[in-house]
Amino acid sequence: MAPTPEHIVFDIGRVLLVWDPERPFRRLIPDEAKRRWFLDTVCTSAWNGEQDRGRPWAEAEALLIADYPDEADLIRAYRTHWVEMVPETLPETPAIMDALIDAGHDVTMLTNFATDTFAEALARFPLLSRPRGVTVSGEYGIIKPDRAIYDLHVERFGLVPEKTIFFDDSAANVEAARAAGWQAHLFTDAAGMRRDLAAAGIAV
Repeated sequence: MAPTPEHIVFDIGRVLLVWDPERPFRRLIPDEAKRRWFLDTVCTSAWNGEQDRGRPWAEAEALLIADYPDEADLIRAYRTHWVEMVPETLPETPAIMDALIDAGHDVTMLTNFATDTFAEALARFPLLSRPRGVTVSGEYGIIKPDRAIYDLHVERFGLVPEKTIFFDDSAANVEAARAAGWQAHLFTDAAGMRRDLAAAGIAV
């Protein structure tokens, strides 16, 4: 039986904050087929992930514009309109995190995020300042599900892996956390998070 967790780690995008990269492009590319092509072929999640790893936006844009010169304005729009992709917090998970912190639990965050956009999110959403700290992938050049970022987070915050419970919306990230010895759960909704916490012996 797993020990009762002493550390609680939250992912941010789609766990604490809404993350919808399609949101501004519904306006910028009204045609659904063109929009789908653009986000699946040009400004893909893998492309954006390299900014989470630390690649500068100017370099990322230049690489795509070289291959898709006719889409230059829309490629630049990804960063320009980034704020629209993160419009608000999720309905209930910030309250869960607040309750855990208020109850004295050790709470940190581990996120794939570019450094500049994380700074913007931190300024817009005070809840991100409440946990003890955060490991932002863009600061270290490592992204989930690379094992190294989990080990880095453990080292930075003095966590005990088997006593660490983690919530992430990506199955690959959850599996990697489990391989690193963490008690990791795939986040789908707040009710499920409460159940997982309760099953681990943590009341919310």
